[in-house]
Amino acid sequence: MPITMLWAVDVYGRVYSLSTAGQRWERADDMLLELKRVTAGKGRCWGIGCDHHVYLNMMPSETSIRYREETYENQRWNPVDNFTDTLLPTDRWPWSDVTGMNPQPLHSFQLPSRSWEWEGDWYVDQNCGGEPSQTGGWEYAVDFPANFSPDKKWNSCVRRRRWIRYRRYTAQGSWAKIPLDNPRKPPLPLCDISCGGWELSDQSGRYPYLWGVSQQGEVWFREGIHPRVPEGSSWEEIEAPKEVAQLSVGPGDLLWVVLWDGNLLVRTGLSLDCPTGTSWVEVESPTKEIEALHVSVGVSVVWVVTKDYKVWFRRGVNSHNPCGSGWISIGGEMMVVDVGLNDQVWAVGEDRGLYFRMGVTLTEPSGSGWIPVSGQWGNNKEFIPPRKECEFGGQLTDASQASVLSCTDSDSELGPAEPPNSSKDAAVLEAAASSVVPLGRADTPTPPLKSDDTPSASLQDAPKTFIPASDSFINSLVSDRDKTSTPQQSITEAPQEEVEEPSPAPIALTPGTVGPDVPWMNVDLEGAGAARCAQAAGPSLGDGSAAATYALGTLETPQGVGEADAPVWTWISGGGCDVDASSQISWLSPTGPLTSSLSLTPVQSAAWSEQQQQQEHREEISRKPLERSHSVWVRKGALRWMRDWKPQRWVDVSVALEQSTKSDGRKDSIFFVYYTQYDEKKYLHVCINEVTALVPVLRDCHHAFAVYTTQRTKQRGPLVLAAQTEKDMNDWLSLLSDCCCEGRGIAGPPSRQALWSTTSKGDIMVHEPSFSLEAAAHTLACDLMFWRQVPGHLRCVESNSLGLVWGVGWDGTAWVYSGRYGQPTAPAGDEVQMLQQTDFRSVHVYENQRWNPMTGYTDKGLPTDRAMWSDESGLNECTKGNTNPPTPQWSWVSEWTVDYNVPGGTDKEGWQYAADFPVTFHGHKTMKDFVRRRRWTRKCKITLRGPWQQVPPIHLSDISLMPCLAQSSMEQVPLWALSDKGDVLCRLGVSPQNPEGSSWLHVGTDQPFKSISIGGANQVWAIAKDGAVFYRGSVSPQNPAGECWYHIPSPPRQTLRQLSVGRTSVFAVDENSNLWIRQGLTPSYPQGSAWELISNNVGKVTVGPLDQVWIIADGVPGFTSEPPGAVCHRLGVGPMQPKGQAWDFGIGGGWEHISVRGNSVEAPRAPHVPAVGPPRSPRSPRSPLPPRPPTQVNGSAVGV
Repeated sequence: MPITMLWAVDVYGRVYSLSTAGQRWERADDMLLELKRVTAGKGRCWGIGCDHHVYLNMMPSETSIRYREETYENQRWNPVDNFTDTLLPTDRWPWSDVTGMNPQPLHSFQLPSRSWEWEGDWYVDQNCGGEPSQTGGWEYAVDFPANFSPDKKWNSCVRRRRWIRYRRYTAQGSWAKIPLDNPRKPPLPLCDISCGGWELSDQSGRYPYLWGVSQQGEVWFREGIHPRVPEGSSWEEIEAPKEVAQLSVGPGDLLWVVLWDGNLLVRTGLSLDCPTGTSWVEVESPTKEIEALHVSVGVSVVWVVTKDYKVWFRRGVNSHNPCGSGWISIGGEMMVVDVGLNDQVWAVGEDRGLYFRMGVTLTEPSGSGWIPVSGQWGNNKEFIPPRKECEFGGQLTDASQASVLSCTDSDSELGPAEPPNSSKDAAVLEAAASSVVPLGRADTPTPPLKSDDTPSASLQDAPKTFIPASDSFINSLVSDRDKTSTPQQSITEAPQEEVEEPSPAPIALTPGTVGPDVPWMNVDLEGAGAARCAQAAGPSLGDGSAAATYALGTLETPQGVGEADAPVWTWISGGGCDVDASSQISWLSPTGPLTSSLSLTPVQSAAWSEQQQQQEHREEISRKPLERSHSVWVRKGALRWMRDWKPQRWVDVSVALEQSTKSDGRKDSIFFVYYTQYDEKKYLHVCINEVTALVPVLRDCHHAFAVYTTQRTKQRGPLVLAAQTEKDMNDWLSLLSDCCCEGRGIAGPPSRQALWSTTSKGDIMVHEPSFSLEAAAHTLACDLMFWRQVPGHLRCVESNSLGLVWGVGWDGTAWVYSGRYGQPTAPAGDEVQMLQQTDFRSVHVYENQRWNPMTGYTDKGLPTDRAMWSDESGLNECTKGNTNPPTPQWSWVSEWTVDYNVPGGTDKEGWQYAADFPVTFHGHKTMKDFVRRRRWTRKCKITLRGPWQQVPPIHLSDISLMPCLAQSSMEQVPLWALSDKGDVLCRLGVSPQNPEGSSWLHVGTDQPFKSISIGGANQVWAIAKDGAVFYRGSVSPQNPAGECWYHIPSPPRQTLRQLSVGRTSVFAVDENSNLWIRQGLTPSYPQGSAWELISNNVGKVTVGPLDQVWIIADGVPGFTSEPPGAVCHRLGVGPMQPKGQAWDFGIGGGWEHISVRGNSVEAPRAPHVPAVGPPRSPRSPRSPLPPRPPTQVNGSAVGV
């Protein structure tokens, strides 16, 4: 790693640098240099002097900075003098630039500043067009401005040659003053500068840009900065809508400014072609009550300090979204923050110490806590002349606050001490600060004295002078440096034994010292000045010495003292310091033993021994995790996005998931999608708490998934993203799902009351219901429901409220859920077991042919016909060669074969015939059949792991569990199913303790069935393959298989295909997607009396234990382009109106099946108002259902 510098400025304007390879602060060589602020970049550092000039320090390098000045000598031929510099009035200047528009005689070139020197004299460039020339450097042409060449021709009337002179930059490694613009008007005195922008281009060694703010609030931009012109050329004013106080520019295209009114402005449109941007956008301060004080930006981060010294982090900042999306409060009290390279954060604390934000990474840009910059100090032999006063004036406060006697730096070299037998009086100086010096200071903490040692005239209540880091304050400090000091009464100390001062030792902080919970100390400069005056006055006091309090202005700094006291910092810049969270920097180590070269007086020792218990308690607290309650975590990546507007196509985008942790532990996450449209950077963002589902989808054989929100569900347009690999897609799905569940407080396996659903892709989704889902009033809208994925792959799934969940795969294999319910984490040794699950699926393509009189059936169709190889609908062309498995997770396990098991039958070659496309096909040819088709099939397989246990050996086509209320208890739960051949089966031994049951019991039928459902009170309904409806009588716990089938008439001229039985209602769906309800169901006549039409556009229906009705709709009205399969809830269903009132459309686009038969969560009932009439029996049921007679043996329905 290259050696880089950290720059800092103290309150006197002295500039210091700290190398990443060193351990000690180094002051600038120019002892007279006084800067107010600095801003560092790669290989350079800019500063504003107290004289309002801008200074530049270029880091020394092996390659010198050279600039080539050039001018052209122009001549014209005439018959008398041949070629001469006497030109025509319309010609260019005799000495000009390459364009000829600007005169450039040799004597007009001057050095831009004292930092440059000429390397030699002017000389002629002997090369023409990059090749050596024998013409003395002359180039010839017919006239100005034509193409010049080194060849002289008969018609060459003009010529030119180039003169070159080099100048070299000589101020590398030192501070050089930037000259004022001439002849242009220079900017008014600047109060702030910031450099950045070197990452706008991918080129290595890209030069930075410099921005400035004048004292009148104007924004200026430095033009002409180039690797060969580090100083730049001129200033350009950038219009701002309001007066600016401070600004910061990042390495990329981020520029933020702080206004005088405390709000912030963001410059948008910054790019390589437009480095000054296009417009301003105003952003409010983090808090309305407190204004912003300071801002600093990096590549994709923004940090702000408000006037109460609180630190804030701007979330969601990106080049596509420079304004960000919200503020996050960060721990610590800082006066200045600076974002350096790699988005690392440096700060000047309220105690005027320097700090570094540890743990800042790409995934956690807010870091984890503050640690001090513990660079060593001392060994500076520079002589500081005596001053009349100490560094800071003011009154010292009560002695009980904190002793600073002998509080010297560990590596400092003290000047000559006062003789021990001095006749001057001794006094104890006290600083108005806490008993522990805050982190980041080199002063060793000393304990407070006892209350008995405090002076009688206490000044504890004296007001503390606030010392801002302003220009006026610095000027006031500088103005009195040369004043002659007046002799003041010195401090004498009591006689004591001579103590040998230990040699300076490096300071390394203990873990307790740098802990996260060390309270922040408001050590003002007044107290710091008192400490340094105490150091200068004498190293120790004798026993029994009197304590007194003096004004700082009455003390004298000893003669000949070196610059041993650590600076009081006012500014820091890490823009040129290349460190990151993994860097091993000695002065950024958060751990290590604390050593000191300080000696304690007996008074201090006594006080220190009494405070050891408090110090140990403080160290114990400081070992806790560091500021984990305020953090931002970011995960970035690259995906592909199916854009929302037409024509829809895949677009490469960058994405970021940003999660912030609040002080109370709550987490808030935002998902960003950054894209470019017409060279304009834009972005989409989705709040994770608004996400309702994350669903893998089938899109162009991509590893794609859809992100649903409430608004996008209403618009029927989810956010569709695709990853390069299956692993990337699963990682993003898992990450987003975990954030969604964590934000909603969902953990562990699904509950017993969960709603289960499957998609057409085979993914399993669950929803945790609330009381409002089935409430009569204020029902939860379907588009607000949150669905999460459960590992596995099934075609349909059924459940009940006792925790039983069964599913059927696409190949008919039965699976039972093996997870646990109602526990966020399973007990040790009883975790949810993830088993291997396989599923098979058949992929079909259709071969189509048309008959013609000459050749018979052929693959040459009419222009209006469907493709000769297509899907079942005929709308999409599908051949055997270009048809792939449903998703990349599937793999082929067979070859293409003709499928003879097609509805409607086939001939011996697998063909089906019809009069034309598209009509009903049949399996035999007639005289009117002019088209035919046959289906080709190929099997594919998917293997994954999930909490599902296989139930062999029979393959099923339908399954149903009896719904019941949550408080119900049954030894065995009735479960009915249909085999893939249409046989009716009853599973025995199913219970919560044995969910897979024990064996199958065959129930006899005279024809195959295709749908079956069992409702409350063991009501079993079924539909045969020919559409006939049957009711199974006499089903009971004692007789689980029942006795006989009762035929139920179907709706007029309709063939039913699927039904669902609830607690007291029966709903069915016919072949035309109409939904029917069975009327007249009573306990004495459970078969009902008639069918009533409810709605159309229904694919499947499910009825729950509360008689709630949900369906999978074929489509949503008004959104014909959406794939079929939308979750819908029937509103208004109740005992008095079992058919409901309206549909509430929820998530859609590819849903295959839904089951609400486990949801028995009822909304809390309102207080009952007694009705006028005879009193009700105390044993009457509280359910709104009509009273029922007791259970009967011969098949009468009973409540459960």
